[in-house]
Order: sequence, then C-alpha cells, then structure tokens
Amino acid sequence: MNMLFIYALTGTGLFFIGLHALIIHTHLLRKILALNIMGSGVFLVLISLAMRSGHSSPDPVSHAMVITGIVVAVSATALALVLIIRVVDITGKTDLHDQEDE
Repeated sequence: MNMLFIYALTGTGLFFIGLHALIIHTHLLRKILALNIMGSGVFLVLISLAMRSGHSSPDPVSHAMVITGIVVAVSATALALVLIIRVVDITGKTDLHDQEDE
C-alpha cells in the first residue's frame, strides 16, 4: 500500500464522516463544520489523485482546483455563518427542530 492510496482512503473517510454528521446533527453550526470536513476530504482525494505515476511531477490542474476550492470554501463558510446569525436573530433557535415553545 503506497502513501497516495492512504491519502485517498483518508480523504474518502473524511468525506463520509462529514456526510454522516451532516445527516445526523440538527444544530446549524455542526452542519457547517460537517460541510467543511467533507470539503477537506475532497481536497485530500484530489491532491492524492494528482500524482498519476510514481516518478512524474504532479498534475498542476488538480492543485489549482484545490487552492480555488479552499478559497470558495472559506467564502461559503463565512456566508453560512452570517446566515446562521440572521436565523438566530429571527427565530431565536440554532437547530432545525420544529419544537413548539412550552
């Protein structure tokens, strides 16, 4: 087993851990963190797939896509956090349950 396979397997594991957390948790901040973990897994898989053979140079397009993805992920996280602040200001709740006030 070479290191690239371990990186790809770790990235796949991170993606599925984030997907599980995205489905299970109802708290909005935890959902954003789960999306960030999923994105990190995708970036790790892309970087591991950039090296096609053992002795050649890695594909620069994959690295450029990951750098662009990181910038987009940071911007999307900032937007999601602002939207959570707005939802909390309007509803007063930080989760997605439809609970009646008792």
